[in-house]
Amino acid sequence: MSRQGDGPQASKEESMQSNNPVFRRSEEFTRSGANAYGNQTYAGNGGTYQGYGTDPSQWGTGTPGSTPETFERIAPMTIDSVVQKSAMTIGTVFVAAFATWFLTPDLRDANVDLGPLFAAMTIGALGAFALSMVNSFKRVISPALVLAFAVLEGVALGALSKLFDAQFSTPDSGNIVVQAVIGTFAAFAGTLAAYKFLNIKVGQKFRTFVMAAMFGMVALSLLELVLGLFGSRMGLYDFGGIGLLFSIAGLVLGVFMLILDFDFVEQGVANRIPERESWRAAFAITVSLVWIYTNLLRLLAIFNQD
Repeated sequence: MSRQGDGPQASKEESMQSNNPVFRRSEEFTRSGANAYGNQTYAGNGGTYQGYGTDPSQWGTGTPGSTPETFERIAPMTIDSVVQKSAMTIGTVFVAAFATWFLTPDLRDANVDLGPLFAAMTIGALGAFALSMVNSFKRVISPALVLAFAVLEGVALGALSKLFDAQFSTPDSGNIVVQAVIGTFAAFAGTLAAYKFLNIKVGQKFRTFVMAAMFGMVALSLLELVLGLFGSRMGLYDFGGIGLLFSIAGLVLGVFMLILDFDFVEQGVANRIPERESWRAAFAITVSLVWIYTNLLRLLAIFNQD
């Protein structure tokens, strides 16, 4: 994951480039470092602001709307703002999941109609997937769309978790939903600690590998869904050996996605990008945590099946 030296300038430019569509659509995340005169440019309100390293022959008085005073009024993204927006987004997922859990039929009833539960899971999953694509490729992040994604994701997770809990939770094994939630946040804390204390450096090859793997797994999942409509499947979501390997790969990939998220937050804070980009970081972190949770939940289900 460490960078290979192509020179200090190449390394600097590489550090602000991303294959992650969540961050690549943001001009603040993808701007490069210095130009030939060492000039830094800063984005804000759709404009760029030059530093003091410009070519003296190009110095000028500026243009209306791009004064230093205008730029200074733009609050930069901070660790606190990312934590706050992430807490709001993840909290919304939890509220929607709890609401879905308690509003859908009790699965302990022998004559229960599973239709509402499967409807909630299907509508939530499809809606969350659609909004995740919109948020990933949207140039200007929308807090409303991020929270809408969190609601739909929570609906899908609440229905899925209730179904898995009824099927695989036993007095001996315990509640696998609670175990998956605890395991997800343990993975988050462990990855964050490793990123900070081991001083992990994210290189371009690592970014490319993670994004290619993520899109590959999404493509395989969609293919599995299409095959299922025709009565065939590859067994990626079964509870056998192939399903086990697919879940382990998904769990490891989720941890790698978190490392990319931490790297982009660190780069964004260092470059003082606008505070609104905290929502983009919160969305990316939420996606990674959901990815880890669903794969961990499936692993626990596989280990606890009869």
